[in-house]
Amino acid sequence: MICDPNKLTKQGCTGAPDWIIEIVSPGNEGYDYLRKFRLYNAAGVREYWIADPQQEGVLVHELEDEKMYSSLYSMKDQVRVGIYEDLTIDFADISARLQETSAQSHLGGYRSVLS
Repeated sequence: MICDPNKLTKQGCTGAPDWIIEIVSPGNEGYDYLRKFRLYNAAGVREYWIADPQQEGVLVHELEDEKMYSSLYSMKDQVRVGIYEDLTIDFADISARLQETSAQSHLGGYRSVLS
């Protein structure tokens, strides 16, 4: 997510996004947890979230005053987005919708998780 409109040009985004949320790829955990973290930190990404459905957790890294702070949450928590005062992501709701969608897809139906 890019919060600073000055980073947007006709060619796209110049500079780092302000907030990145990644979903861990099975079998690629080291890349998501270590390599991307280092790349995003070096680029100046202000918030990097790693959602890990297998571990049922969300790791939140926040860069503030050139220091990195990390917090671990469960997939049942509501997590406040640090770069916004009034935005919270409800992982319990998302998890419930994913389970519902998964059950529906087994029956041949489809529903959007974000509706």
